Amino acid sequence: MDPAVEKRYLERLNRFVTALRNEKPDCVPIRPFAAEFVARYAGYTCQEVTHDFTKAFDATCKTLSDFDWDAAPGSMVYVWTGLTQALGLRYYGIPGIDIPADTGFQYIEPPAGSAFMHEDEYDQLIEDPTAFLYNVWLPRVSRELQPVGGRVTYAHNLTLVKGAMAMMNYFNAFPAQGARMRAECGTASAISGIFKAPFDIIADKLRGYVGLSMDMMLQPDKVMAACEALMPHLYQMALSGADPDGYAPIGFWMHRGCVPFISPEQFDSHYWPTLKPIIEELWAHGHQTMFYAEGNWDHHLERFAELPERSIVFHMDRSDVKHTQEALGDKFCLSGGVPNTVLSYGTPGEVRDACKHVLDIAARDGGFIMDASAIMQNDAKPENVRVFTEFTREYGQYGGSPTAALPPRVCDGPVASGPPKAFPGDPRAGVCMPWEKRLSDMPPLTGDTSLAQRVWQEIDGLGYAFIWHCLLSF
Repeated sequence: MDPAVEKRYLERLNRFVTALRNEKPDCVPIRPFAAEFVARYAGYTCQEVTHDFTKAFDATCKTLSDFDWDAAPGSMVYVWTGLTQALGLRYYGIPGIDIPADTGFQYIEPPAGSAFMHEDEYDQLIEDPTAFLYNVWLPRVSRELQPVGGRVTYAHNLTLVKGAMAMMNYFNAFPAQGARMRAECGTASAISGIFKAPFDIIADKLRGYVGLSMDMMLQPDKVMAACEALMPHLYQMALSGADPDGYAPIGFWMHRGCVPFISPEQFDSHYWPTLKPIIEELWAHGHQTMFYAEGNWDHHLERFAELPERSIVFHMDRSDVKHTQEALGDKFCLSGGVPNTVLSYGTPGEVRDACKHVLDIAARDGGFIMDASAIMQNDAKPENVRVFTEFTREYGQYGGSPTAALPPRVCDGPVASGPPKAFPGDPRAGVCMPWEKRLSDMPPLTGDTSLAQRVWQEIDGLGYAFIWHCLLSF
């Protein structure tokens, strides 16, 4: 490894983590979530980086080599459409196949009355979330998979095998991409793992927004019970992908829990009570969560201030920067706030003004990370992104010197272990078929039972991760 690049990596990692700890580094770290922008910069179409993740990795590294950024995701083109096509997922428009080749992938909301979970199926979800996803949800979201009792076809069997193999291939490529970013670009990884709120899962992938809105009026108790049933599973998935070094936060993409999607009363009754305990538990286990607050969350900032100090980093999209700083800045690191429209359509002077506005309000005392308001797509102008980068590096200095050393963990206090304490656990979290059930179906074992149990549980856990990543990540 080039010593100069490694030194740059350590300086950037230290700068990034210091800000995540809500402290003051030598200068404001820069951490853009650049998705299809990297395609434009590297000369690829959206189809190329979305359908061939190796090109997305290459485009990311080219961009990181040319821009002075401290941290970034391995690829922010997070949905690999090679996998979504292998599974035949109905809810994606794929560039170059369903939509124009230079348009970012699209999520297709199911029509009212055609949601992937019906209004009378809450009890099935609550009884066994994993079984419901395999038996009911997956066959509905796939064009090829058949429901339980349906005719199992060659296409059905092949779809499951291809989908599972594709997912393993994709996820196994990310550690090497992180190492490449470090060795070639000197750039730290920005996030690790994925989390979504129980309420958002129901709105995004199960009932759809319209269906959930009706359910909140007609059967709110069922919605609450479903959110509670999802909690231990979403916590399990977040924890399983968390950074073992305790640096990069868990990515939490916030969609439909803010006003005006739901009322403040519904936020207080359903969204927050099934979200807050998970965040507290993740922090107790040593992991910070990044609240990527898409939209305007001004109505809810005081609720977020209830969380333990440093337990989150709050990313500002359309939330008011001054209001957010006043409500959260003393407890948590903030990020974002530069409007994407300015990066796409503004002049260089307007880009500088937008950056200065955010830095003057949110970055004065440290604890701030520079980024666009939302994910940067291929409408962002490279010349404006360069102005954004260079102005932040020049104007965002605190007067210190960079530190080329590994920083402390973001959570440097006592770290809990074992099952969650902030909410009821579920022994089925992480499990498809319990070992006890498997053992009861087998003849008496003649060898090492503990070895058979360990390997069974490890492979069973992969089956669990597959279905929950289908729900969360794709």
